Amino acid sequence: MKLLIALLLLGSTTAAFSQKQTKAGVAIRQLLAQQSDAWNKGDLEAFMQPYWNSDSLLFIGKSGVKHGWAVTLANYKKGYPDTAAMGKLHFDILETRILSSEYVFLVGKWHLQRTIGDIGGHFTLLFRCIKGQWKIIADHSS
Repeated sequence: MKLLIALLLLGSTTAAFSQKQTKAGVAIRQLLAQQSDAWNKGDLEAFMQPYWNSDSLLFIGKSGVKHGWAVTLANYKKGYPDTAAMGKLHFDILETRILSSEYVFLVGKWHLQRTIGDIGGHFTLLFRCIKGQWKIIADHSS
Protein backbone atom coordinates (compact mmCIF):
# COMPACT_ATOMS: atom_id res chain seq x y z
CA MET A 1 0.00 0.00 0.00
CA LYS A 2 2.80 2.43 0.89
CA LEU A 3 4.48 1.64 -2.44
CA LEU A 4 1.25 2.37 -4.31
CA ILE A 5 0.85 5.73 -2.55
CA ALA A 6 4.49 6.59 -3.27
CA LEU A 7 4.06 5.71 -6.96
CA LEU A 8 0.88 7.80 -7.19
CA LEU A 9 2.62 10.77 -5.56
CA LEU A 10 5.62 10.37 -7.86
CA GLY A 11 3.33 10.20 -10.88
CA SER A 12 1.50 13.38 -9.89
CA THR A 13 4.79 15.14 -9.19
CA THR A 14 6.15 14.04 -12.58
CA ALA A 15 2.95 15.19 -14.31
CA ALA A 16 3.09 18.57 -12.54
CA PHE A 17 6.75 19.03 -13.57
CA SER A 18 5.91 18.04 -17.15
CA GLN A 19 3.12 20.62 -17.21
CA LYS A 20 5.55 23.28 -15.91
CA GLN A 21 8.03 22.27 -18.61
CA THR A 22 5.41 22.77 -21.30
CA LYS A 23 4.33 26.14 -19.88
CA ALA A 24 7.95 27.30 -19.60
CA GLY A 25 8.73 26.25 -23.16
CA VAL A 26 5.67 28.04 -24.53
CA ALA A 27 6.38 31.20 -22.52
CA ILE A 28 10.00 31.31 -23.66
CA ARG A 29 9.09 30.77 -27.32
CA GLN A 30 6.62 33.65 -26.98
CA LEU A 31 9.35 35.87 -25.52
CA LEU A 32 11.65 35.09 -28.44
CA ALA A 33 8.85 35.84 -30.92
CA GLN A 34 8.22 39.17 -29.16
CA GLN A 35 11.95 39.90 -29.30
CA SER A 36 12.23 39.26 -33.03
CA ASP A 37 9.08 41.34 -33.66
CA ALA A 38 10.53 44.25 -31.65
CA TRP A 39 13.88 43.96 -33.46
CA ASN A 40 12.18 43.90 -36.84
CA LYS A 41 10.39 47.14 -35.91
CA GLY A 42 13.72 48.74 -34.94
CA ASP A 43 12.73 48.90 -31.24
CA LEU A 44 15.78 47.89 -29.21
CA GLU A 45 14.21 48.86 -25.87
CA ALA A 46 11.31 46.45 -26.50
CA PHE A 47 13.81 43.82 -27.74
CA MET A 48 15.57 44.10 -24.36
CA GLN A 49 12.44 43.51 -22.25
CA PRO A 50 13.01 39.74 -21.84
CA TYR A 51 16.49 40.45 -20.45
CA TRP A 52 16.92 40.69 -16.69
CA ASN A 53 17.08 44.42 -15.92
CA SER A 54 20.02 44.06 -13.55
CA ASP A 55 23.70 44.88 -13.35
CA SER A 56 24.17 41.12 -12.96
CA LEU A 57 22.92 40.32 -16.48
CA LEU A 58 25.73 38.46 -18.28
CA PHE A 59 26.26 38.97 -22.01
CA ILE A 60 29.08 37.30 -23.93
CA GLY A 61 29.62 38.35 -27.53
CA LYS A 62 32.40 39.18 -29.97
CA SER A 63 33.63 41.95 -27.63
CA GLY A 64 33.95 39.59 -24.68
CA VAL A 65 32.13 39.40 -21.37
CA LYS A 66 29.89 42.32 -20.39
CA HIS A 67 27.64 42.80 -17.37
CA GLY A 68 24.43 44.74 -17.01
CA TRP A 69 21.20 45.48 -18.81
CA ALA A 70 22.12 49.11 -19.62
CA VAL A 71 25.54 48.07 -20.95
CA THR A 72 23.93 45.41 -23.15
CA LEU A 73 21.41 47.89 -24.55
CA ALA A 74 24.17 50.45 -25.22
CA ASN A 75 26.20 47.79 -27.06
CA TYR A 76 23.20 46.84 -29.20
CA LYS A 77 22.62 50.52 -30.05
CA LYS A 78 26.29 50.95 -30.97
CA GLY A 79 26.45 47.78 -33.07
CA TYR A 80 23.07 48.30 -34.75
CA PRO A 81 22.65 52.08 -35.10
CA ASP A 82 19.81 51.98 -37.66
CA THR A 83 17.29 49.67 -39.29
CA ALA A 84 19.66 48.95 -42.21
CA ALA A 85 22.21 47.54 -39.77
CA MET A 86 19.49 45.73 -37.81
CA GLY A 87 17.82 44.09 -40.79
CA LYS A 88 15.19 41.45 -40.14
CA LEU A 89 15.85 38.98 -37.33
CA HIS A 90 14.91 35.32 -37.38
CA PHE A 91 15.53 32.78 -34.60
CA ASP A 92 15.73 29.00 -34.97
CA ILE A 93 15.48 27.19 -31.65
CA LEU A 94 17.68 24.10 -31.77
CA GLU A 95 17.35 22.78 -28.25
CA THR A 96 15.54 23.67 -25.04
CA ARG A 97 16.47 22.10 -21.73
CA ILE A 98 14.30 22.59 -18.69
CA LEU A 99 16.84 22.48 -15.88
CA SER A 100 14.35 23.04 -13.07
CA SER A 101 11.15 24.92 -12.36
CA GLU A 102 13.31 28.06 -12.13
CA TYR A 103 15.89 27.66 -14.94
CA VAL A 104 15.76 26.93 -18.67
CA PHE A 105 18.72 26.62 -21.04
CA LEU A 106 18.18 27.28 -24.73
CA VAL A 107 20.40 26.86 -27.81
CA GLY A 108 19.54 28.46 -31.11
CA LYS A 109 20.61 30.14 -34.31
CA TRP A 110 20.03 33.77 -35.24
CA HIS A 111 19.96 35.26 -38.71
CA LEU A 112 19.79 38.87 -39.85
CA GLN A 113 18.61 39.45 -43.39
CA ARG A 114 20.01 42.85 -44.40
CA THR A 115 20.44 44.94 -47.53
CA ILE A 116 24.03 45.57 -46.39
CA GLY A 117 24.74 41.82 -46.14
CA ASP A 118 23.25 38.99 -44.15
CA ILE A 119 24.87 37.78 -40.94
CA GLY A 120 24.08 35.11 -38.39
CA GLY A 121 25.38 32.81 -35.74
CA HIS A 122 24.47 30.76 -32.71
CA PHE A 123 23.37 31.69 -29.21
CA THR A 124 22.81 30.13 -25.83
CA LEU A 125 20.44 31.68 -23.32
CA LEU A 126 19.93 30.94 -19.66
CA PHE A 127 16.46 31.91 -18.48
CA ARG A 128 15.39 32.26 -14.87
CA CYS A 129 11.85 32.64 -13.61
CA ILE A 130 11.96 35.83 -11.51
CA LYS A 131 8.78 36.96 -9.75
CA GLY A 132 6.71 34.77 -12.08
CA GLN A 133 8.33 36.04 -15.30
CA TRP A 134 10.95 34.34 -17.45
CA LYS A 135 14.01 36.55 -17.90
CA ILE A 136 17.26 36.04 -19.79
CA ILE A 137 20.01 36.19 -17.17
CA ALA A 138 22.87 35.09 -19.45
CA ASP A 139 23.34 35.33 -23.22
CA HIS A 140 26.26 34.02 -25.25
CA SER A 141 25.88 35.04 -28.88
CA SER A 142 28.42 34.43 -31.63
